[in-house]
Formats: sequence, structure tokens, C-alpha cells
Amino acid sequence: MAYKDILVYLDASEDSTDRLRLAAELAKTHGARLIGVDASDESALAGAWGDRALLIRPAFEAAVRDAGVVGHFIGADAEPALGSDFAHCVDLIVASRPEGEARKLVREEVPDRVLIEAGGPILILPQDWPYGPLGKNIVIAWNASREAARAVHDAMPLLEKANKVTIFSFSSRAHGFRASAERLSDHLLRHGVVAHISDWTDTGDVSALEALFASLDTQDADLIVAGAFSHSRLFETLFGGVSQDLLRQPTAPIFMSH
Repeated sequence: MAYKDILVYLDASEDSTDRLRLAAELAKTHGARLIGVDASDESALAGAWGDRALLIRPAFEAAVRDAGVVGHFIGADAEPALGSDFAHCVDLIVASRPEGEARKLVREEVPDRVLIEAGGPILILPQDWPYGPLGKNIVIAWNASREAARAVHDAMPLLEKANKVTIFSFSSRAHGFRASAERLSDHLLRHGVVAHISDWTDTGDVSALEALFASLDTQDADLIVAGAFSHSRLFETLFGGVSQDLLRQPTAPIFMSH
């Protein structure tokens, strides 16, 4: 199992370089075509950022050439590139979650609307993510939901190549998700993936996200696999939720499916 079409959203921010480098390496590893989409907002094409915006396409072409993969570039003026129709026809999307000044440079639909509408997985890198290993030590945030199961299946090409996989669950009852986590572990083993189970009982002292990062089993994770928005998007916007918390945390890349 492998990804054959990988789409990466690019922009004029400084962290776009590392995002492109990662996407090119993923394309090379999986024998995939790499599709680069210029996600620049109109404000990025003028003023001080304009020069960097003009370098997006040459940088993509150089990365494709260096990686030895097939590439296809979509310019910022191609509206379908940011619409759900285009995102439906790829196996994996790579994007960042821009914050601060960088938020002004990127079309507002990236990554949130893309995550909801694409119908496939999206790998979201935190703002200022320092390039490094990704997918060597993976944590699955498991709650036995349809969204979590979808994310696991979508992440299988990465899970099969990982050195360590941990299934992390957080429940109000002791070992509340243990049985389903064991079934998931057994299923992963059929794919050659050996997974360790780590469950945390919710005592009200910490949130699910705090528990995930506090667990000794998961502290060195370089990728978190999770389902996205098992409640409605409006519910999570109004009341928060684990999906939003995961997206806002500043350190670990998140692989999500909705």
C-alpha cells in the first residue's frame, strides 16, 4: 500500500521550504506524483512578500527534479486547486496551519476547509515546524470512532514504515477503550505493524491532549494520527474539542481524516 498522488500547499512563508522538502521526500518514498499548489492569498502577491511568492514555482520544480519524482504545479490563480473537487483526487494532502503574520499569506480555506471537504487524509504541520524525521515514532489517538478508524486506514502506508507505533486512548473508565485498542492492534499486526497500547484514565486532572503529551509512551512521537471532528464542526467551534486542541498544539505534525 502506498500513496500515488500527494498534494502539498505552498506559500510565501519561510516554513514552506521545509514543507516542500518533506512532501518531496514522501513522494520519492512512495513513488508518488507530487502536486504543488500555490495557496497564496492575494495579499501575498504584493508588497514585501511578493518576491518570495514569485519563487514558489521555481522552488517546487527544483524539489521535484532533485527528488526524481513526477511533478505537477498549480498556480495561485487556478481556483479548482483549492476546491474540494481537486482535493478529492489525491491520496494525501500536506499543509501547514499558518499562524500570525503567515496567516495573511495563505488562502483562508487552508487547512480547515480542506480538511473537512477533501474526503481524504491531510498531514498538517505546525507553524515553524523544524524539518526532521516524520513517521518514525507514530502515536494513534484512539477513541474507537469512525473518524479515528478512517485515519488509521489512511495512515497505513506511514504506519507500515514506522519504527514504533503506540495506540493511545483516554477514557473516563479504567481501560475503557482497551478491548477496541487490542482489536486495532491485532488488525495492524496483519499489516506487519507492531503496536503498543497505552491507555490513560480520565480523572479530571488533565485534558486528553495533556495526557497524550505527558505519557512516557508518547513523548518522543514525531506524528500523531487522529480522526477529525467527530462532533459537528459547529459544535467543536463553539465548545472546543480534541480535534481543535490537536490542531492548535505547536510541536507535533498531525495526520487527520474526517
